[in-house]
Amino acid sequence: MTSFQYDKQITDNYANLSAGVIVARGMTNTPTSEALKDRYLAEQAAVKARIGDTPLSDLPSLQAWRRAFSAFGVSPTKYRSAAEALLRRLTKKGDVPCINTLVDIGNLVSIRYGLPVAIFDTRQIAAPITVHYSNGSELYTELASGEAMHPEPGEVVFSDENKMVVARRWCWRQSATSAANVGTTEAVITVEAHHSGGGSDIESALEDLSELLEAYAGGSYESAVLDAGNPSI
Repeated sequence: MTSFQYDKQITDNYANLSAGVIVARGMTNTPTSEALKDRYLAEQAAVKARIGDTPLSDLPSLQAWRRAFSAFGVSPTKYRSAAEALLRRLTKKGDVPCINTLVDIGNLVSIRYGLPVAIFDTRQIAAPITVHYSNGSELYTELASGEAMHPEPGEVVFSDENKMVVARRWCWRQSATSAANVGTTEAVITVEAHHSGGGSDIESALEDLSELLEAYAGGSYESAVLDAGNPSI
């Protein structure tokens, strides 16, 4: 059974798209251990040192995400990609707080590569998750408020077979129904790139995610690198 896929219109219009996808089962999402916290804080320090005074808009991975957002009619400075928002928090406020094991693993890899990592709890999801252009009829539940709303027509969304949106504006924000929490045991985990050379970064990020998940969350995993020639797992 397909767990995650890209609609052909997406792969046709985003030729440089590369993604790493993990289908995870049997995990335990505990509060962040001291060992993981140490690794996460060390990564934050390393990323801040590496970026220094470089504007985030100059990072190739974030530049490419800005172009991707603009291509479907969304202002990339009004709605920042998840990776840019995370790095903006890190560089302006000095740190990114620990949330839980799964979220911190995703954020660690996201800041390392400057790429968005999403962890979709699949308990309420009717597989497959499909990345596609919205027609405006799909339903999205806001993460912060729980408010139900519809995405804009033409917006890139992730939605399931029941037209439930699990992420809006591609990698801008997840839904309340898909966010990883203490009860998450099964998930679809994605990391995506649009920049030149992104395929190599995706392979490395996928390896890092797998290592961290196995070390700190347990469970079993299937993974694949997706692109236009291989759009589903």
